[in-house]
Amino acid sequence: MRDSFLRVAAVSPRLKVADTVYNREEILKQIDNASKLGVKLLVFPELCLTGVSCGDIFLQKTLIQNAKEELIHILEETKSLDMLIFIGLPWEYKSKLYNCVAVIHRGSLLGLTPKKHLPCYSNHSNQRYFQEAFENVLEVDFNEVRVPFGTDIIYNCKSMENLSVAVEIGDDAFAPITPSMKHMLNGAGIIVNPTALERLAGEGRKRKEYIKALATRLHTVYISASAGAGESTQDVVYSSAKLIVEDQTVLEDSCDPETEVVCTDVDLELISAVRRKLNTYKLREDNYKVVDFELECTELELNRYIEKFPWIRSESIEEYEELLLIQALGLKKRMEHTGLKAVLIGLSGGLDSTLALLVAVKTFELMKLNKNNIYTITMPGFGTTGRTYHNACKLAKVLGVSLEEINISAAVRQHFNDIGQDMSMHDVTYENAQARERTQILMDIANMRAALVVGTGDLSELALGWATYNGDHMSMYSVNASVPKTVMRRMLNALAKGSENNELKHILKDVVDTPVSPELLPSDGSKQGHKTEDIVGPYELHDFFIYYSLIYGFTASKIYRMACRAFVNEFTRPEIYKWLYTFYKRFFSQQFKRSCMPDSPKATVLSLSGRADLAMPSDISAKLWMKELEQIGENL
Repeated sequence: MRDSFLRVAAVSPRLKVADTVYNREEILKQIDNASKLGVKLLVFPELCLTGVSCGDIFLQKTLIQNAKEELIHILEETKSLDMLIFIGLPWEYKSKLYNCVAVIHRGSLLGLTPKKHLPCYSNHSNQRYFQEAFENVLEVDFNEVRVPFGTDIIYNCKSMENLSVAVEIGDDAFAPITPSMKHMLNGAGIIVNPTALERLAGEGRKRKEYIKALATRLHTVYISASAGAGESTQDVVYSSAKLIVEDQTVLEDSCDPETEVVCTDVDLELISAVRRKLNTYKLREDNYKVVDFELECTELELNRYIEKFPWIRSESIEEYEELLLIQALGLKKRMEHTGLKAVLIGLSGGLDSTLALLVAVKTFELMKLNKNNIYTITMPGFGTTGRTYHNACKLAKVLGVSLEEINISAAVRQHFNDIGQDMSMHDVTYENAQARERTQILMDIANMRAALVVGTGDLSELALGWATYNGDHMSMYSVNASVPKTVMRRMLNALAKGSENNELKHILKDVVDTPVSPELLPSDGSKQGHKTEDIVGPYELHDFFIYYSLIYGFTASKIYRMACRAFVNEFTRPEIYKWLYTFYKRFFSQQFKRSCMPDSPKATVLSLSGRADLAMPSDISAKLWMKELEQIGENL
């Protein structure tokens, strides 16, 4: 599929123990259903051709032979299918029996992977029937061809970049050193695990969390399919668990025996991007057998949920309280280092300055300092509205900090007179002069009071360069520079919900509901002169663009496609394209502001400081990205 998306599925078919003919028919039925869904990689459970609960019947030659015969039938029936299929069955080699997974593509048996770790405790008795796998890869005869046989096999797709698959089986995933760890170090981007998990009260959640942690540690796609309905319930009930994890995200998860299959599109480029970025991920050159195959690139609509707010996906207040604490600890250290006991904040009544004030209050609580030394200054000008002004005043009062008002209108008029700026010209000079006047006031008063000017600008504004150079762009320490605007909104909502102070709760909610504006154009006090998102675009989109372009390095065309899926009910395709174009144009042209940004703590997964996550020259060309965007525009 395009953009390195691959449609995968995990299935727990209904089986009959030891009835290989019936099981083959059920497997083929599920393969046919998956083919109609456009699935390219399909995982069945451990020993699904026979059933996992055969007991000593595994040692019967009749069962072993019939499993092979039914595998041949499956190969015949799948010759025309462009799908990589993983099917579990017992396999005899030199008078020893192995718990194996057969890997099938277009009617060919590409390889056989045996199980490495055989449990022998509680009701597990794998060692009673099966032999532990050997790591070196041999070749075995099957149906007049030689087939690779061993654990160290990687199935590599020559026609799709980043598609390399390896197998571990069942309890292999729970060993101290798993086969998947070695597979990952040798380049496997997808790990499949045909398994047979018992259904035990409380154990399903633990196993899911374990597999999620394993996939996160290995930076891989992990697909697991467990035995389920149809297995013998003489001693246990099997779980029917189907799980698809992409790095640290669970995409699909079901233990419902009535839901035989789960299907989604995994992002192989995301796995590649994470590994490319982390130098702790190092390739090894072990003696692996690489088996090549090819899949046709099929154009399909994305069949997966794309998160609109990927930065902090939890709505739990604990996540946001931790974010607030990180910001406060950064400010605390800077105050301790400089020996200052006071801070100064320009309080506008908007999102950014509100959060900066909450950070300062948290810092002073940690340091056990008097909150009277948190100096907030509201500086109304030509565009200040009553709503933001009153919210600023009420916020300072309810938090118990010092508040002063300095109207900048007269000073800015004098400045315009000095430089010959026409007051009727509401241009960039008109707007930026106000921002710089406010910064001058803050810096000078901070010097007078031995205070630290706390910057309020956020990550979204930094990415777009939406800040006045040497105006609100500058401070002595910036606490919000790693917090995107959408996170800020959700954070203040969560803090409002968790607050026991009803007045503070009301103020915070109103701040969140107030449209974002620098309030630099003339206003009658009731209506904002302009709204930021009308000019630069919706922050919901920009934060989405920032996340996938800067954290994963995705192409503009892929981000556009993902955004169209994620925001299908909010924005049209032309709207998304317009603001994506705006994002790239502004991002590349505004690096000079980020190159000299104040110190700030990294509190989320990204900082745009050149001292942290974004080493980028100010004069870099955007030509390649703009060309790609133009190609997208031509197809609209």
